[in-house]
Amino acid sequence: MKKSILTFTVTGTILLSSVFGGFAEASISSLKDQQNQIEKEKSELSSTINNADQQINSLNEQQSHVKEEMTRLDFAIGDTHKKISEKTAELDKTKAEITRLQDEIKVTKERIEKRNDLLKHRARNYQETGGMVSYLDVLMGSQNFSDFIDRASAVATIMQADQDILRQHEADKKSLEENQAKLEKELASVQTILAELEKMNIQLNAQRAEKDQLLANLEHQEEEIHEHKMELQEEAQLLAAQSAAIEKAIALEQKRQEEAAAAAAAAAAAANNNSGSGSEGGNSTAAPAPAPAPAVSSGAFTMPANGTFTSGFGARWGTMHYGIDIANSAAGVPIFAAADGVVIQSYYSSSYGNVVFIAHSVNGQTYTTVSAHMETRFVSSGAVVSKGQQIGIMGNTGESTGKHLHFELHRGQWNASKSNAINPVGIVPMP
Repeated sequence: MKKSILTFTVTGTILLSSVFGGFAEASISSLKDQQNQIEKEKSELSSTINNADQQINSLNEQQSHVKEEMTRLDFAIGDTHKKISEKTAELDKTKAEITRLQDEIKVTKERIEKRNDLLKHRARNYQETGGMVSYLDVLMGSQNFSDFIDRASAVATIMQADQDILRQHEADKKSLEENQAKLEKELASVQTILAELEKMNIQLNAQRAEKDQLLANLEHQEEEIHEHKMELQEEAQLLAAQSAAIEKAIALEQKRQEEAAAAAAAAAAAANNNSGSGSEGGNSTAAPAPAPAPAVSSGAFTMPANGTFTSGFGARWGTMHYGIDIANSAAGVPIFAAADGVVIQSYYSSSYGNVVFIAHSVNGQTYTTVSAHMETRFVSSGAVVSKGQQIGIMGNTGESTGKHLHFELHRGQWNASKSNAINPVGIVPMP
């Protein structure tokens, strides 16, 4: 009977050791596969970040070219404005000259009208007296030779005056026509140039507005790429942290395997010693394990927080909600590690707020949990945590609309696309 018990004990110990060792090897292999995948993603991410840098450099060059073109347009607009001012002043001067000439033309017209009246009066006299006959009457009516000379001189003067009037009359009409033509030509020329300058100014300002819009678009694109690059860098940091966490998890798994193998060997040795001394090994009992804390659930996972389940995994408000939400209005609500693991990263994210990423190895499968929007974090990157250990306090940080815990579960590593996200309900106990 004792030999049978010993055989059963040794065989069972060897079998358990074999099974546990196989599980440990599978777990380590899974972790290493996960690490290799992360390294591959890190390499791809590095390439994407380099592409983002190239795009940013290209956008900066385009912005420099646009700014140079804008400077050229500014000078052209300034020169056009100067010319417009000059032509406007010239136009004002021409208009003033037109006003002066219009006054002269008015006087000239008045002189012409008076001469017309005088000439009409002379013409009537010629018709009534027979023209030259009247001058002969004047000469023949002289009293003496001296009077004749005086009258002849007066007649000559009058005739010369008539001829001067006619010449001045023609000169005034010609001057009037020339001045009017000149002013109309100058006015048309200045107005044409001014219109062309105004048109050029409109075109230049339109081009400037286009350049302004183009520069704004380029700056917006650069801002978006910078933001995308920051997201990529944040993702790269997370991948690096996940790789480090998995490296640590592999070391812990190897240590656990060594301790389990040592425990199996010790158990086998103890069973052998008990058999040799003739004692009844089947009646001994192991010391009971300490009872879990009330907040810790049985099984691989425990509740991450106490509160009200307010939002589930799936489509929400037109977008995908990759986790669950647990709300609790009480003060100082603790957030717990959902399972044993290694903290990948503990930091403040613009979207997640205060967040803790933890890598877990459960039954040979790697999981990643995300606990977000916390008021305070109690663990640091790289820390080893136990299931049920407090890692922070529930809060309302980051892109959050109220005090709650946003909890995500990923089968494998976390990535920006959240392609590994799964519904925690049914895997992790919920309140």
